[in-house]
Amino acid sequence: MSTDVDATHADEPHTSGLANRLNWLRAGMLGANDGIVSTAGIVVGVAAATTERGSIFTAGIAGLAAGAVSMALGEYVSVSTQRDTEASLLAKEKWELENDPDDELDELAMILTAKGINEETARDAARELTAHDAFTAHAQLELGIDPNDLTNPWQAAGSSAVSFTVGALLPLIAILLPPETWRVPVCFAVVLVALAFTGALGAKLGGSRIPRATIRMVIGGALAMAVTYGIGAAFGQVVG
Repeated sequence: MSTDVDATHADEPHTSGLANRLNWLRAGMLGANDGIVSTAGIVVGVAAATTERGSIFTAGIAGLAAGAVSMALGEYVSVSTQRDTEASLLAKEKWELENDPDDELDELAMILTAKGINEETARDAARELTAHDAFTAHAQLELGIDPNDLTNPWQAAGSSAVSFTVGALLPLIAILLPPETWRVPVCFAVVLVALAFTGALGAKLGGSRIPRATIRMVIGGALAMAVTYGIGAAFGQVVG
């Protein structure tokens, strides 16, 4: 029985490494969805304006490259800002521990008391945590930061760029391979299926309701493609 319980707890997520995994997952899901929708919008809009496969390919590749770089840069800047903020807070906490340890001990005891632990037990626990690793204890309980697991901007940027590229390739391939008359319908179908899959996957991993997330993604993607197709058709006729 004990072995089964230990195995169950071993499979449960813990805080160590969790921040980076969630950061990687978030960046990957956003990148994939954005790659699918934005590239689909570009190629469908261009396909509505012209039947030349070369023009559609060029527009799609340009959109893929620009989008992947933009997503990676945006994630890098955003996560770097978050990491700098975390580092600043940790530095301040370290200074306080070195220069005012008694007040920091009282603060840690009050934090534990606020969590429902009686004052005497909280004081004893605060002393034990301080003796073991005061900095980590304060960082986690006071700031909600694991000093050994700060967010990684390079990981977020790479995840976003790769997932955007993979997502963007789906509509690009879907609109280039079929015959001319089937390009747009096939692209629409492939994109909506892909969005349904990513929406359901994201909802499952995030513990939210799958139908709602899936429907939201499909409707949003369909509207985006409908709008760009209409614009491409209208301006294609004007220019032509």
